[in-house]
Amino acid sequence: MGQTEVGGRTELLGEGRTTERRPSKVAIVGAGVVGSTLAYACLLRGAAREVVLFDQNRAKVEAEALDIAHGIQFTPMGTVAGSDDVAICADADVVIITAGAKQRPGQSRLDLAGATIDIMRDLLPQLVDVAPRATYVMVANPVDVVTYAGLKISGLPENQFFGSGTVLDTSRLRYLVARECGVAVQNVHAYVAGEHGDSEIPLWSSAMIGAVPLLQWGQTVDGGLLDEAVRGRIAAEVVESAYRIISGKGATNYAIGLAVVRIIEAVLRDEHRVLSVSSLLEDYLEISDVCLSVPSVVAQDGVGRRLVPVVTEVERSGLQRSAESVRAVIKRFGF
Repeated sequence: MGQTEVGGRTELLGEGRTTERRPSKVAIVGAGVVGSTLAYACLLRGAAREVVLFDQNRAKVEAEALDIAHGIQFTPMGTVAGSDDVAICADADVVIITAGAKQRPGQSRLDLAGATIDIMRDLLPQLVDVAPRATYVMVANPVDVVTYAGLKISGLPENQFFGSGTVLDTSRLRYLVARECGVAVQNVHAYVAGEHGDSEIPLWSSAMIGAVPLLQWGQTVDGGLLDEAVRGRIAAEVVESAYRIISGKGATNYAIGLAVVRIIEAVLRDEHRVLSVSSLLEDYLEISDVCLSVPSVVAQDGVGRRLVPVVTEVERSGLQRSAESVRAVIKRFGF
């Protein structure tokens, strides 16, 4: 029996087996700007003991892993490795899929659907074969469409396969409300629901700042009121900020990396945390058979209970229109 170093971890080899005890493993599919940033964020936060990157571009994926590995001394205990062989994802606890068609400036997320679904038809059977018990989180856009397609292609239970959804949009909303009202972003409790995209809906009627309903909030930092016009401006900025970032630097990566790490932590630590992930809905405010983001409990078993907040008729109608928009694209691709 001998030893070999694999991505900074020691394995004992004998009869094709390893005796290493692995507390947690995250596999990130796609070593582009989002995937590599996510791997970096995972290690900085100590989210998992082992982080692996899988990408068809061998030189790229190995270089990204090596660059991160050289800073392991300055992070919590962990290892990182990269490969163009899907076997590197074997027995992962969580598989994050960032691989997909790249969004171009001015291109809507829904325009990306066809090319990304084609990638999933080839990719997902390979991943499920090596990591059948993992919790799968789709990040590739358009995330709601691709999550639905991926769920059908993979054949996995609906709790085991969901999308990052509007976790990032919710973070953007809370950041903007906090800035407007002069409070810590951690004290803003509000969610964006629906499509991760142009038809998403801020759930203003259930939003809170501390113990105060957001709709009862008084003056903002500039002396104005958090009225309908200000809320409309905030909602528009939540939607448009991704396009602004893509136009300026080509991709969004830092905030989505941190958002997805939060999802990973909720799964690996069995936190039962409420996050606005995208999952298959059935009879949710009269919405069925579509993947959309709603406040949901995320834990070791994946996505669980979908919470139904107080909504106005305007918000309910907005969510139904969002569902129709996503469903129309899904049907276009035969699902």
